[in-house]
Amino acid sequence: MSEAQTPTLELTILMPCLNEAETLEVCIRKAMGFLERSGVSGEVLISDNGSSDGSQDIARRLGARVSDAPRRGYGAALLNGIENARGRFVIMGDADDSYDFENLEPFIAQLRGGADLVMGNRFRGGIAQGAMPPLHRYLGNPVLSGIGQLFFRPNIGDFHCGLRGFNVQRIRALALQTTGMEFASEMVVKASLARYRIEEVPTTLKKDGRSRPPHLRSWHDGWRHLRFLLLFAPRWLFVYPGLLAFALGAIAVGVLSFGGVRIGEVGFDVTTMVYASALCVVGYQALMFFWLTKLFATQEGFLPASARYRSIVAKWSAERGLILGLVLFLLGIAAGIIQVVRWGSLDFGPQDAATVVRIAVPSALGIMLGFQTILMSFFSGVLTTPRRETPLSTVIEA
Repeated sequence: MSEAQTPTLELTILMPCLNEAETLEVCIRKAMGFLERSGVSGEVLISDNGSSDGSQDIARRLGARVSDAPRRGYGAALLNGIENARGRFVIMGDADDSYDFENLEPFIAQLRGGADLVMGNRFRGGIAQGAMPPLHRYLGNPVLSGIGQLFFRPNIGDFHCGLRGFNVQRIRALALQTTGMEFASEMVVKASLARYRIEEVPTTLKKDGRSRPPHLRSWHDGWRHLRFLLLFAPRWLFVYPGLLAFALGAIAVGVLSFGGVRIGEVGFDVTTMVYASALCVVGYQALMFFWLTKLFATQEGFLPASARYRSIVAKWSAERGLILGLVLFLLGIAAGIIQVVRWGSLDFGPQDAATVVRIAVPSALGIMLGFQTILMSFFSGVLTTPRRETPLSTVIEA
């Protein structure tokens, strides 16, 4: 760790900045006022994302430190600031004068008490009229926060609050990756997966002081956050739907292979069997995508690799997958050969359509699942090939 990264102060108040000349001065003055009033040894750090409106000069004139972020993006600016922070703790917030930099005592108290991440809750602290669009306040934030709580259990009510504090060494250990708006979600998700202590304190939100529109794009950025949450929760995206589809499809195919079934006035026969086999294939594909996604995400540092997961990967090999796939494939071929032999016994004449389908569907299902398993095994072998560099995700235990 370089000297600039070594904590020499208690607190760094970090603000990402991209052309915030209208509001940057008032934010810095509020942050400086808090440091002076509270007696906390700290600094105000502006991580500039390439401003062209003189924001850097404003910050330096007011005594703030400026660090130029080499890459564009909200996450890139914050990653740069976290890397260059001199404080043991960091409290980050946007430089648009919407967050309350004058009342950071609750964050400091929780951080001093041992919290790794302290989230602000705008819904508990108060949202001024016009500060948050109704779409965000009543739909976007509650829905995304609810999904985040369901998937990762961070026990917070405002998943996307931009005013948050953290122990800088602990957050650096997470090896955060994303450079865009997903960064805010990644921090909470990885902290939850790493079993960090996460606390929440009330904070206020007021209408920002800029005359231009915010950088945030409601539907676009909302979808990016949702997609990110789903990718970090592959069980919810792949495993649970996949298991349900595969089980229902396989059971239906197995039962209908012995004959039609009636439930009340409704009959289920070979037509249902065909659709059930498709459901089975879809479910199986979802499960394979889970496995491949998990392999790739852990290799690239997006998901943590727990001891249990590494044990499973160590026991599994591409060769075992190939054997399983080959067995399924050959069973499907064998069922098809049996059907052809039976047809030959009829001198290749007309057959009962329902009887043919009852054999053809399991045969085709075995061939498809076997072939997919073989391909998945080859690809997983590529992903698990030993490489020179060890992914940073291995330092995190889920």
